[in-house]
Amino acid sequence: MTAATHSPLFPHVPDTPDAVLEGLDPEQREVATSLHGPVCVLAGAGTGKTRAITHRIAYGVRAGILQPSSVLAVTFTNRAAGEMRGRLRQLGATGVQARTFHSAALRQLQYFWPKAIGGSLPRIVDRKAQLVADAAAASRIRLDRGELRDVTAEVEWAKVTQTTPADYALAAAKAGREAPRSPAEIARIYTAYEDVKRDRGVIDFEDVLLLTVAVLQDRHDIADQVRAQYQHFVVDEYQDVSPLQQRLLELWLGERDSLCVVGDASQTIYSFTGATPDHLLDFRVRHPGATVVKLVRDYRSTPQVVHLANGLLAQARGRAADHRLELVSQREAGPEPVFTEYTDEPAEAEGAARRIRELLDSGVPASEIAVLFRTNSQSESYEQALADAGVPYQLRGAERFFDRPEVRKAGIALRGAARFGGNDSLLDDAVDLPSQVRAVLSGEGWTPQPPAGSGAVRERWESLAALVNLARDFAAARPVATLADLVAELDERASAQHAPTVQGVTLASLHSAKGLEWDVVFLVGVAEGMMPITYARTDEQIEEERRLLYVGITRAREHLHVSWALSRSPGLRPNRRPSRFLDGLRPGTGTTAGRAGSKTAGGVERGFAGAARAVPRRTQRTPARCRVCGRTLTDAGEMKLMRCEDCPSDMDEALYERLHEWREVQALRSGQPAFCVFTDKTLMAIAEAAPAGPVELARIPGVLTRKLNRYGADVLAICAGQEPTAGAGDD
Repeated sequence: MTAATHSPLFPHVPDTPDAVLEGLDPEQREVATSLHGPVCVLAGAGTGKTRAITHRIAYGVRAGILQPSSVLAVTFTNRAAGEMRGRLRQLGATGVQARTFHSAALRQLQYFWPKAIGGSLPRIVDRKAQLVADAAAASRIRLDRGELRDVTAEVEWAKVTQTTPADYALAAAKAGREAPRSPAEIARIYTAYEDVKRDRGVIDFEDVLLLTVAVLQDRHDIADQVRAQYQHFVVDEYQDVSPLQQRLLELWLGERDSLCVVGDASQTIYSFTGATPDHLLDFRVRHPGATVVKLVRDYRSTPQVVHLANGLLAQARGRAADHRLELVSQREAGPEPVFTEYTDEPAEAEGAARRIRELLDSGVPASEIAVLFRTNSQSESYEQALADAGVPYQLRGAERFFDRPEVRKAGIALRGAARFGGNDSLLDDAVDLPSQVRAVLSGEGWTPQPPAGSGAVRERWESLAALVNLARDFAAARPVATLADLVAELDERASAQHAPTVQGVTLASLHSAKGLEWDVVFLVGVAEGMMPITYARTDEQIEEERRLLYVGITRAREHLHVSWALSRSPGLRPNRRPSRFLDGLRPGTGTTAGRAGSKTAGGVERGFAGAARAVPRRTQRTPARCRVCGRTLTDAGEMKLMRCEDCPSDMDEALYERLHEWREVQALRSGQPAFCVFTDKTLMAIAEAAPAGPVELARIPGVLTRKLNRYGADVLAICAGQEPTAGAGDD
């Protein structure tokens, strides 16, 4: 198992900024060198998006355009953030912050909490299920185990979509969510859950984002401090942002536009958690001057795998499908995907295990094989089948590598040997770094040959073997490296959660496989009722299931096996059929033609002023000068007014008062402080300019595209002496 678009383990650090750009294709190079203004990267699966954005940051840092400490790169998993930090370190761009949304928000919240609230930050609960259970009991509602899990998910969804308990029923109906209990009951539990947290003085992970947003909204002095620290933002997997994360990003940005987002609407598979691709798809509307780069050169998969993935999306419907990327494989031809039908699920698991055993015997590393399924409940039969076939495996989503007890103990042993190895008889015959590591880890349970069978003993051996292999690769890259150097490397990797490869076939759900890739992928259980899953009923839910299968297909580099079973157990009536998503793709079902005009080719698009409601963002390319006396302006408030503070104002006082009253109404509607609508200075500038149309309004500093789209009609109506449209400006 490797992260997408893998690179050499210990590459040479580039000597110059131009060296950072070496090896990038034209579109990736465009991403790397587009360092100013808003940039949107539409990146198909396997097209090297992580490579493009890490080289972008590294190029900017090495060229002196970006200060490392001023860059904040955010993504969605600790693994992805760790991989990003590791790549930036390899490119010589140390000091850049690469974190998850939650991690970045938590650091800011911990730092500013004493100043903003007072005291220390409340304890964060790791798991909210028990609190939800207590809230349900307080509401006199009994939940079984499955309902508890689903109600907990509903509470999480409500919080990331910024839905209050009072608004839950309406929001859930609008989103088409099928709640496990009545909306009224969930709203009661949600209310009680917030009370339980408050009574116990704890917060949950969603609160970390909500509280950070609240602090940045209410305390503009703190917001200004954060914005002074971070001035350039990169967001990976932008198709997965929730409304709450988008709001936090907007507060980090303020009125600036130094933002690069990366995503693929065709890989939106987490909408059940509140994620939406709308922010990605609407990026050009909010930022009409943005540069858009499309990455479609697929370096991961063979043409045969890519053809199947493209064919699957050719059948898709909906907004995300209208923006699909047509991948173009850059690899040599490989084998055709294999489609296999089995009589029942045990036969399917045994068939996959048998084929995997053959692959291992032919020399394919176990770490380059994955079995992917729709639900975690499918894992057990494959665990048993692989164990019966003598195939080692690892469960994706299990304990993190550097948190495993055997890895922690091995690290302590290696650190001790690095300090006092001269007195350790185990090292007497060790002539180089790899042999030293083998000698030390032999005392922790490592042996040259793996233990028989599977289970915990084999898993511990695999962990130690991964460290042995890492030492071998490290010594090959740095022949003069010492044991102390290796310990330092392990510390760096532990900090970045950059785990070495573990030898074992990966068992994983399709959701947890996102962002990973293997030489051989077995997609199992691809039958109606499982793919799409039974409870996917609406068009939107069906299309998300299609995208989930697309993610599974694009995990394969070379060999892809797709299978399904006609019944659950031996002897039962074969009442299942292959997934509808395979119609027209598997042999014997005809061919699927792509929808005309639906695919998007690669390339670069520069900013345009085309969207009907959008007006190009005003770019200040010359010094701002007072429109009264002509003096150069440097103060931010004066630049908004476009005049010196002490120069005479021609502001329409009555217009200013009407704008001020309107702003108060908007602030109450949105639940935000008034300055989040428009600052006093911006209102003064509007009242002085009295714009007659959207172009004139957009020229006023402080009237960004987002605010122009949201409030422009109201403001122009007021300036014209008319009443604003009822409800205008609401989300």
